[in-house]
Amino acid sequence: MKFSRNIYKDEVDFKALALQSPEFAKHLKPNDQLDFSNPDSVRQLTKSLLARDFGLKVDLPDDRLCPPVPNRLNYILWLQDLIDTTGDDYRDDYDPDREVVGLDIGTGCCSIYPLLGCAQRPRWKFIATDIDDKNINWSRRNVSQNGLESRIKIVKTEKTDPLIPLGTKFGVESLDFTMCNPPFYESQEEMIASAQAKERPPFSACTGAEVEMVTPGGEIAFVSEMIEESLKLRDRVKWYTTMFGKLSSVSVIVENLIELGNRNYAVTEFVQGSKTRRWAVAWSWRDLRPTTSVARGITSFPKHLLPFPSEFTFHVSNNVIDAVGKKIDAEMRSLPLLQWHWRPGLASGIGFAMENVWSRQARRKRQKQKEQEQADPATTAQKMEEEVNEEKAALGFKIQLKQDKAVEEGPTVVVRWLKGTDSVLFESFCGMLKRKVEEK
Repeated sequence: MKFSRNIYKDEVDFKALALQSPEFAKHLKPNDQLDFSNPDSVRQLTKSLLARDFGLKVDLPDDRLCPPVPNRLNYILWLQDLIDTTGDDYRDDYDPDREVVGLDIGTGCCSIYPLLGCAQRPRWKFIATDIDDKNINWSRRNVSQNGLESRIKIVKTEKTDPLIPLGTKFGVESLDFTMCNPPFYESQEEMIASAQAKERPPFSACTGAEVEMVTPGGEIAFVSEMIEESLKLRDRVKWYTTMFGKLSSVSVIVENLIELGNRNYAVTEFVQGSKTRRWAVAWSWRDLRPTTSVARGITSFPKHLLPFPSEFTFHVSNNVIDAVGKKIDAEMRSLPLLQWHWRPGLASGIGFAMENVWSRQARRKRQKQKEQEQADPATTAQKMEEEVNEEKAALGFKIQLKQDKAVEEGPTVVVRWLKGTDSVLFESFCGMLKRKVEEK
């Protein structure tokens, strides 16, 4: 799933783009390469890519950050996967009917994230904020000339405002996500020193104003403020997300989230060609779990800081898929106080449990309850049904059987953690299921 929809996974073909965009062709060198140290060339690349690939027309000032389209698309694609794999219907894919509202904190002069998001998803809407008057004016112009005023609301904020001023300035009480590309540097001196420390010139001309590049305390302080606000807002925002310019910042922020008791977060990296690398973190105070590919996207990250895997896979040898499916279905049905729905045609089932109901201790406890309920058997089934509340369940899971036609030995069982914050509970369930399926 990861960025498979990225049309820029290979380098941009400048020669082909020049044939489609006369304005871009003017900036191409005789060897069909682009002079990335020329701000005009960089701005035209962004404008031509947005026009050709997304039907978007933008104008960009010469003294504000020019957003690179491939890198920004990476963030939007990851957000799509994050939202798609944590839906209330547990479908784990794109729901074209789902309405989504997101916030872009510090939208810049182009509002490129809202523009890309709306161009790709017809039911997505954005609120976009900035503290810089010039960015606000240019963003409103770009939104207007693409006819997206009804879907993208540009809001001017002040330095003293919360980063996520729900209710006050937005007119909405909840959001599906927030996104942000915060200023990287603590000071102008750090920004200059960073540029001088690079072994080669910057890949792209930097036209950013200081207000876009520098903030007291740098990106760690900025995102720490977002975390503090999230502690108050909690699940009024489903996913809080942000990009980072330094991998070291990601570790600091994740450690902070863990210390604050967060048990549902995601990390990833955005790699564009061989030149640009950025990172992102998402966290939620809800308990819907994204897929492993979405949540554990940094290969070089310390293992103890990665989120617990939301998928558990094992192979069943010398067996047919139908027999394994029947065995799993029977085992799930035998468990007390477990809501379970099996679809044999799809070799897939979804279940919910309020607690561990598969351990020996849980089985003994349930046996005692059964003996007590013998006196009133008519209400037993009704009580069991009432006691499993999907919304409050401690564990939600999906079991999927997959058969590789090239391998005749048997199917693969994939257990997907859909809901919950207790990794020990999920791990215990997976261990039990594996033992039961493998029993002869």
